[in-house]
Amino acid sequence: MIWSRHNILSPSASVDTLTLWLLRGAAGAAMGVVLLILLFIAIESWPALRHISIERFLTDPSWNPGENLYNLAPMLSGALYAAAGALLLATPLGIASALFIAYYASPHAASIYRRLVELLAGIPSVIYGFWGLTTLVPLINQLHPPGASLLAGILVLTLMILPTIALTAYAALLAVPGEYMLGATALGLSRWGTIRGVALPAAKTGIAAGVILAAGRAIGETMALLMVTGNVVQTPPACSSRYVLWLPILRWRCPMP
Repeated sequence: MIWSRHNILSPSASVDTLTLWLLRGAAGAAMGVVLLILLFIAIESWPALRHISIERFLTDPSWNPGENLYNLAPMLSGALYAAAGALLLATPLGIASALFIAYYASPHAASIYRRLVELLAGIPSVIYGFWGLTTLVPLINQLHPPGASLLAGILVLTLMILPTIALTAYAALLAVPGEYMLGATALGLSRWGTIRGVALPAAKTGIAAGVILAAGRAIGETMALLMVTGNVVQTPPACSSRYVLWLPILRWRCPMP
């Protein structure tokens, strides 16, 4: 059978072209939805922004729109503190979990452990918040009141973003070419030496992508965080350093002198 340029390229080219335009259309639709949301927010907020200076969002005494007070600093700082603390805990734990699944666990144990991590990734955030409210907050309150604190928020967010980091890091480690690992083994490197010198540097891009995805979820989380930290917009005052981990994001009780 004689293959020509027409019968080789035409079917695949037409399918590729159709797929390309479908993907472009989907991307354009998604971008259009985001732009419409931003446009709606801008139009609806413009009447208020004409009478409220930007500085007031950081300098007003509190957040109370009924009394023309619009301080956003407590909400912004609380979200950033909780997200940063959760990332500091979840990143090493997630990478360690991925390394355990990929290089240390037996195939059977790795399969079970991976399924458990995937199960954690599928739990709704309100379930995490309810568990934190009914179990974690009372436990922290017994150790050192108040129970509704930044520590509770960090721990709940850590559980929520840990599966994202673990699964993306595991996928990145699986994508490392086997020749790299065989070459390192042939050179006499230990298992940890191979992981530290070969696997982790080769997978760092995928691991970084997982951390960024987890950071996005941590910063955007609302319901679970409010359930375990309180529901009053208030900036925590400065107290002694030994109470830093216990200061609530939205509700604070300083120790009495």
